[in-house]
Amino acid sequence: METLNLREVIVFLVAAGVVVPLVQRLKISPVLSFLAVGLVIGPHGLVRFADTLPWLGYGAIADLEGVHTLAELGVVFLLFMIGLELSLDRLWAMRRLVFGLGGAQVVVTGTLIALIASFFDNTLPVAVILGASFALSSTAIVMQILSENRRLGTRTGRASFAILLCQDLAVVPILFLVAAFAAQSDGSVVLAFVAAIGQALIAIALILIVGRLLLRPLFRFIGNAASREMFLALVLLVIIGTALVTQQAGLSLALGAFLAGLLLAETEYRHAIEIDIEPFKGLLLGLFFVSVGMSIDIGQVAANPLLIVAAVFGLFVVKGPIIYLLSRLFGEPRSVAIEAALLLGQGGEFAFVVIGLAVSLGLMPGDTAQFMLIVAGLTMLATPLVAQTARRLARGAEARAAAQGQPDADLPADLAGHVIIVGFGRVGQMLGSLLDTQELPYVALEIDASLVARFRNQGASIFFGDASQADMLRKFAVEAATGLVVTMDDPQAAEHVVTAARRHWPGLAIYARARDTDHAVRLIAQGASHAVPETTEASLQLSEMVLMSAGIPDDTARHMVDTRRQVEQTAVDESRRLE
Repeated sequence: METLNLREVIVFLVAAGVVVPLVQRLKISPVLSFLAVGLVIGPHGLVRFADTLPWLGYGAIADLEGVHTLAELGVVFLLFMIGLELSLDRLWAMRRLVFGLGGAQVVVTGTLIALIASFFDNTLPVAVILGASFALSSTAIVMQILSENRRLGTRTGRASFAILLCQDLAVVPILFLVAAFAAQSDGSVVLAFVAAIGQALIAIALILIVGRLLLRPLFRFIGNAASREMFLALVLLVIIGTALVTQQAGLSLALGAFLAGLLLAETEYRHAIEIDIEPFKGLLLGLFFVSVGMSIDIGQVAANPLLIVAAVFGLFVVKGPIIYLLSRLFGEPRSVAIEAALLLGQGGEFAFVVIGLAVSLGLMPGDTAQFMLIVAGLTMLATPLVAQTARRLARGAEARAAAQGQPDADLPADLAGHVIIVGFGRVGQMLGSLLDTQELPYVALEIDASLVARFRNQGASIFFGDASQADMLRKFAVEAATGLVVTMDDPQAAEHVVTAARRHWPGLAIYARARDTDHAVRLIAQGASHAVPETTEASLQLSEMVLMSAGIPDDTARHMVDTRRQVEQTAVDESRRLE
């Protein structure tokens, strides 16, 4: 395996950490920024001028092999995160879209592209391979665009994801098909196909069975150790280990990571895992986009500009209407069908894998492969701009439908109107129980892994995670919550949560449990809307009982205690005014 040397690593880090953020200040999509940077620093960019200006060579990467090896990990982490968002139950619930809409798209689009390719003097195997590989879209680019625009939870997001997921699953039989074309006899084709399918199914079954038995206890054990480093190490081991198992079975690394995500999505640790993995995914996915930009040969584009532009435009024209019609056939609104059709019109990352295999097996001429890979790369480069147009057209369709009294809005399916409970000790449990009796939605966050396991077994909506991290609160739609209730018994930890929540959500109602009046004053100063001192309240209730037992009339005792409670609350409120 080729590896990047230190200079090339530095070039990439400078591009990712300095150049891309500068480009983004011009309001350019991060995906487009990475693709453009790859175009410049790749072997078809600055390297061309290194003979004349040798110093330019220090800012370029000439070796594509090492970059592609690391870039593949970006797709692996992306598929893991997608699986983490899904769970097996949700995947089964989406089966109609995944296997119906997605399957129809792959078959119809692949067939039409193969027919078109056959008119350009391509052999039958080459035409079929081109049809199969260009029926696939770019999971990495489309999911990143949907994520940037916070549209993964919309109908467009779900329909697009369903199609992309089916395409990713189709990669395996497509690779088998390429190998079958290279086989010498029909018998060897059938035998190889059956053996490969059997090996793949055994690997998937093994991952699902072993994962369900071991993952939750393993993460519970590490969670109890309270070591974030050990937790992260275990997550990375699960992702890469599962990916390697599927690779050994003849499947893609990305599919293994997706299965690992599906399994972990069923545990109470999925949100904590997502927070820890996000930086790795972002950096490696950025490297993937850079590698795509590096693969585009500007010289060949300049040599055949009209033909390449026609092919790029033609791919969107062929795929778009098919996806639109199939989406409408499966009951999606017009606005969703329009946006999904344009979002998924490009070639995908797996085209590089499939066509690369076809060339290595001698099935496809090198010049044909290079031309088609340039087309795939340019369609990926154009996608962020096409996505902006798609959103504008979809909004127009929504507006026209609304004017005609036919709701066509692509509405989010997120949490709303819920309470977020931070800490699920005695106070949090009591609050959760009261909310349950009134059928009011809530989610609880707790860092005690054993506590999370116990109450999840009882059906509580509780998850493992650190609420002092703003990204963790975002996972639970804090912006749409009725309020955030901090019930932790650690005063300092409670203050950290209140400070983080108030910094990011100034209008959020934050209710906090305080140790005493002084602690309540600090919580109010740090942003809590209300703080209830537990020692004060306990003292007041105890005082009321003592007064009554001493012969003071019940009404008088209650009045005395209420008066004192008001005095204590006034002291807390006064501190707020002084801030």
